[in-house]
Amino acid sequence: MTHLSADLAQQKRKLRERLRFRRKHFAANLDGMAQLAAFRALPAPLTELLADHSVVGAYVAWGDEPDILPMFADLAVAGALALPHHTARIDRMDFRRWRTGETLTKGPWSTQQPADDATAVAPDVIFCPLVGFDRQGGRIGQGGGHYDRYFAAHPSALRIGVGWSVQEIDATPRESTDMALDAILTEQEFILCGDRL
Repeated sequence: MTHLSADLAQQKRKLRERLRFRRKHFAANLDGMAQLAAFRALPAPLTELLADHSVVGAYVAWGDEPDILPMFADLAVAGALALPHHTARIDRMDFRRWRTGETLTKGPWSTQQPADDATAVAPDVIFCPLVGFDRQGGRIGQGGGHYDRYFAAHPSALRIGVGWSVQEIDATPRESTDMALDAILTEQEFILCGDRL
């Protein structure tokens, strides 16, 4: 008999492959106008939400992930934006403050991140990339568990997943360490999950 966690890990691997394929082809086939419009302005509910929080966590898009930094241009100028930072190829991730014009450096997984000497902060709201999601707040990430561990260590931070609409599935396989999202933002809609927002 196969162990349950091994089954879940296998399910997630298969889903990641399928969803990465979907994401890649969806992003590649977006026309120029759709690409320019996607994730450029915050929807009204988020504008109101972010006005009440001092530090917002975002990310630098990698590959086919939605580029959300243009939505946070004002926060980046004001010094209220933070981005994920990895010191090395370790389990620990933190967030470092980043302002428009500051250099981003290549992190241990070839992602762009703030410099090592940037100020560490704990965001009140975190927008995180995802590979797949469901409407109950389930999230499939890249598989390293960095966001889940960060969320578990900072449970009061609001968690908002960001992805393309084609990354939605009926239900994500969940383990006890998987932290549910409070909301999901796609190019088409803002989906509330749970009752924290």
